[in-house]
Amino acid sequence: MARDGERVPVVFPALAAAASVSATVRIGAVVLGVLAASAVAARADPSALWHIVHDRCVPNQMRHGDPAPCALVDLSQGEARGYVVLKDRVGATQFLVLPTARIGGIESPALRAPDAPDYFEDAWRARRFVRAQAKAPLERSDLSLAVNSVHGRMQNQLHIHVDCLRRDVRDALTRHRDAITETWRPLPVPLAGHTYIARRLIAPDLSGVNPFRLLAESAPGASAAPGDDTLVIAGAAFGGRPGFILLADRADLVRGDFASGEELQDHDCALARAPYATR
Repeated sequence: MARDGERVPVVFPALAAAASVSATVRIGAVVLGVLAASAVAARADPSALWHIVHDRCVPNQMRHGDPAPCALVDLSQGEARGYVVLKDRVGATQFLVLPTARIGGIESPALRAPDAPDYFEDAWRARRFVRAQAKAPLERSDLSLAVNSVHGRMQNQLHIHVDCLRRDVRDALTRHRDAITETWRPLPVPLAGHTYIARRLIAPDLSGVNPFRLLAESAPGASAAPGDDTLVIAGAAFGGRPGFILLADRADLVRGDFASGEELQDHDCALARAPYATR
């Protein structure tokens, strides 16, 4: 399972050979793989993104009016509620939206507070950077936002992945769109090999909507351990009305599911190279 764009190298490839021995050995191999990946992640700087935001982008914007190395720094509501847009090093079209406040990730209670900033709306507005990078008129249903669980990320600063959907994911959501209601229910088909729950949201944008709270307050069992959840938002339309499909998955480390919703995205945006494919 990818963890933040598969930046963690494979440490013990020989474990794969054990998969055919027995169920017990398979589980043991997965657990060892998890521990190995965790060891590699621990050697990385989990605050690297925070340092880029706090030590470079924000000071550069405030002192010189230049957001570099970010593409955008928005402090219009103050630094406590601001955000930046940063081109990710992985992929042709992937951007990250990060708060200028110190927020660890999806597990943070601050994200579910009644007065929490609209970070998902900030991220949805940032889709213009993806479109510009793709050099294609991507449709609403081609675009997505994703936040990984604590198990599916390497950085301890909230970052929303903004990018294209995988073609197979977009097509699956289109086929099953009418079965998605305003109540969280499992999708009838797996996405990227994992079972996601889904619900619809009829709205042109995400202003005044807090998807973190929607997940915590209405998805079965989500509030018990919010750090185990991943949340993905895909653009959609229902009967001609603009909206979104909200998707969530929960980590299951024994089965190798790190709850990395980023897996539903295509960081090279194949959809941009086929603008007339069936939508």
